[in-house]
Amino acid sequence: MEEKFKLWLEFEEVDPKNWNIENEYCNIHVDLEDGRHYGINVWTYKFLQTAIDQDKKTGQNLNGLYQKPPDLFVKELTRECIEQTIQDLLEIDDLEKVLNPSIYDSGNNK
Repeated sequence: MEEKFKLWLEFEEVDPKNWNIENEYCNIHVDLEDGRHYGINVWTYKFLQTAIDQDKKTGQNLNGLYQKPPDLFVKELTRECIEQTIQDLLEIDDLEKVLNPSIYDSGNNK
């Protein structure tokens, strides 16, 4: 069963022509028809290495020894990739069950 949802993608709102779709991170909002709202931190696979390299230079996270992960990794930051990903996850179960429970914003029910 296909669930309907609305997506807000940070990279479409903030300097949309200046994002590296394969090596970047962003925030997204997912609004379901039933009023549930989610805020999700998304990284591309390549950005994980970029974050490690940045920490090695700055000394953060014990010089890149560890990373606090995002809520979701994707291949690229495009609407198509993220829509397909969210649809697939919703077919598995509620997003707060298949991802981090903290993504659900219970204070923003519409």
